[in-house]
Amino acid sequence: MLAVLALGLALGIRRLKTQVASPYPIVATLGFDPDLVRSPVWVARADSRLATVDLPVEFSFRPGETLGQVLDGFGLEPSESQSLVSELSNHIDVRRLRPADRYAALVDRENRFQGFRLTIAGKGQVEAKRAGEGWQSCWRPFVEISETRVVTGTLDGFLESSIQSAGGEAVLAYVMADVLQWDLDFNRDLRMGDRFEILYERVYLDGEFHRVGSILALIYENDDRRLEAYRFGSDGGHYDGEGRPLRKLFLRSPLRYSRVTSGFSSRRFHPVLKQYRPHYGIDYGAPAGTPVRVTGSGVVQSAGWDRGGGKTVRVRHPNGYLTAYLHLSRFAEGIRSGKRVGQGEVIGYVGSTGLATAPHLDYRMQRDGRWMNPLTLKSKPGEPIPLEQLPEFESWRDLLRAGLQSGDSIDLTPISASGQVADLEVSEPPVGDAVGR
Repeated sequence: MLAVLALGLALGIRRLKTQVASPYPIVATLGFDPDLVRSPVWVARADSRLATVDLPVEFSFRPGETLGQVLDGFGLEPSESQSLVSELSNHIDVRRLRPADRYAALVDRENRFQGFRLTIAGKGQVEAKRAGEGWQSCWRPFVEISETRVVTGTLDGFLESSIQSAGGEAVLAYVMADVLQWDLDFNRDLRMGDRFEILYERVYLDGEFHRVGSILALIYENDDRRLEAYRFGSDGGHYDGEGRPLRKLFLRSPLRYSRVTSGFSSRRFHPVLKQYRPHYGIDYGAPAGTPVRVTGSGVVQSAGWDRGGGKTVRVRHPNGYLTAYLHLSRFAEGIRSGKRVGQGEVIGYVGSTGLATAPHLDYRMQRDGRWMNPLTLKSKPGEPIPLEQLPEFESWRDLLRAGLQSGDSIDLTPISASGQVADLEVSEPPVGDAVGR
């Protein structure tokens, strides 16, 4: 063993002597400095064929980086930089630039700074060029075009992956959860083998895919239930096949995406107190910080500390209902006693305050002072579409049904102003578990 080590050491010393004696000595390699490509040197080009290219590279803003700092990096004089910022401010709010926004310098063939181009994500592009002693700018908004697409599939695992397997975008799972949130609890109602058909919008900006738009029609077969949803009206609401609104007095769940970890019970072993006692709520397991939505419109009765529930919000609703949200990590901004809240509004965030062993939400409901199981509530829908508008809805519904069956693109301009489809923004999926099973 020692002989092997001695031989290895001798070979290593010999290799080192050879490298030192070499006519091509080893030179330390300089590390790459990304700031070099953002300096005025960046615009220099060795190839004369590229001398007339105006816009070689675009960069994204760094978090916290200002427009003034970027322009200083291009070697502009302070007066020039201020003048350019002022010109660009005629079209955009330069204080609200984000990392998603991009910029590039415009240079002449002598590599002198001649202009600046800003691409504002999802909105448009502003370009400023030298004009005498100042700058001249123009704004070009992005052209937004929507097209329809149909996705049909079967639930096989998580809803997001099932939709992706069917050829759709994963975010459709979250849009679907918003549409059916009054009738389907995505934490406990989904079953393997459920079928879905979705007709939705895909929005393009300047010919490039930008985002998923709204769901125009949706059919979801869950056990023996067939849920239908058709978007209709200037408010962008969804209705079933008979023209009844899907919106109801209460949401099925205060969390969009979680799992039920403990149910309503008159006798449950408490994990902290180590004794049997009633549990008048539904526990939803979710990561700390997950947004908690109020399930129905009402007035905050209290927002404070409860001896067992920790940070707790209680909300009074019409018809003698009261809901409570326990073990929160913190309250949402502005949530206090007497505050009016709308259905779906975030009132707090999941935590483990009070008598809790892990982050979760304890959601409770009362009717006329008596605790009730929220999962057994039969909430009534709102008013149906007026009779005079029903023929318009039925024509629009039939058009959407035909689109679902054929998979062909349909005209997004509805048959009347009352059926006009408004644009909806789709938020990024919040922190939490995957949708479904």
